[in-house]
Amino acid sequence: MLASSFIAFLHFVFAFGVVATLFFEWLTFSRTPTLREAKLLAAADRWYGAFAGGLLAVGALRVVYFEKGWEFYKAMPFFHLKLTLFVVIGLLSIYPTISFARWKSTLQAGQAPQIPETQYQRISRLLSLQMLLLVLLTLSASLMAKGLRF
Repeated sequence: MLASSFIAFLHFVFAFGVVATLFFEWLTFSRTPTLREAKLLAAADRWYGAFAGGLLAVGALRVVYFEKGWEFYKAMPFFHLKLTLFVVIGLLSIYPTISFARWKSTLQAGQAPQIPETQYQRISRLLSLQMLLLVLLTLSASLMAKGLRF
């Protein structure tokens, strides 16, 4: 019981970490970030990846060892929807992550990145779409937890 509670706690910490870091990126990203903002965006994106990886690992542990078991989850359409949304969000995060990582040398030189308009528009749209899908993922998780089916 204690181990299950601790794993559930970790799952929530990682989930809230994903939400917080993505929200920070979405809120902070601008056409002309300051050096400080750019450094914070790059750091938040690294944390976002770490939280997402932790969430996936702990979620897998919960499914297999600590909750209702794989048989329950594999029959749940909202579980599959939740996982699909998680993967799609992860795929949508690749372009912003690569873009932020490419700022490294500019940031180390003490300069703010120059973001071309097309790149700004693309990253902005991707962050907004990730936020929207994260809301749908959260809804799917709630429906799954209640055992609802389509």
